[in-house]
Amino acid sequence: MNEGKAGAFIRSEGLTKSFGHIRALRGVDLTVRAGESWLILGPNGAGKTTLMGILSLLLKPTEGELSINGKKDAESETALRQEIGVISHETFLYGDLTAQENLIFYGKLYGIADCKGSAVDMIKEVGLEDWAHERVRNYSRGMQQRLAIARAMLHRPSILLLDEPYTGLDQHGVLNFQNMLNRYHTDERITIMTSHNLSAGFEKCTHLAILAGGKIVFSNPMGELNSGDLKAIYFNYVEKTDR
Repeated sequence: MNEGKAGAFIRSEGLTKSFGHIRALRGVDLTVRAGESWLILGPNGAGKTTLMGILSLLLKPTEGELSINGKKDAESETALRQEIGVISHETFLYGDLTAQENLIFYGKLYGIADCKGSAVDMIKEVGLEDWAHERVRNYSRGMQQRLAIARAMLHRPSILLLDEPYTGLDQHGVLNFQNMLNRYHTDERITIMTSHNLSAGFEKCTHLAILAGGKIVFSNPMGELNSGDLKAIYFNYVEKTDR
């Protein structure tokens, strides 16, 4: 059931994920409410991408329970996908289609009324209007990441999941994306971003969590922290987990 403000809501309880003998997640409990923007920090191999895969419904947990907007993932997966936008290491773009064709395709999947108009607007927003009719396979990695951002935000989802979203972006692309996030964020929406970069999005997020060894070992509102605390806290918890 939703709590606090009306709008998006995520709760995970005891999420675990195993790949053969490897346990990528070891009981993750997380509650994220409408209006919150979380930064999840962790070293490589901490389980960040696996956690985001489960939250985005692309992976099934081995154990545990996930509730999104008051719905259990197993009960309402198709409906819930309409409420989630995902930016990950995989762009989910079709190389033989143009930028505009890619976004029109996804617009139809999301049931957007004016797919072409929405596609044109988003392509302009990410600065790719001069390349709108070029096949995506001819894009640079940074250009593909910009289009992936447009794809993820095309349907104005209530939940935006960002797994290392700055990958491949130049400084202009980073600034443009940050401005888009600022415009996107409302009291009804949720943003969760993972990174191994200690300075990534620190000022923009309302909450910080540290994921290490497949577990959330620290979480706190950002208002109770400062950038000087962050490095000491991060290494303290990560080093404890590694022992």
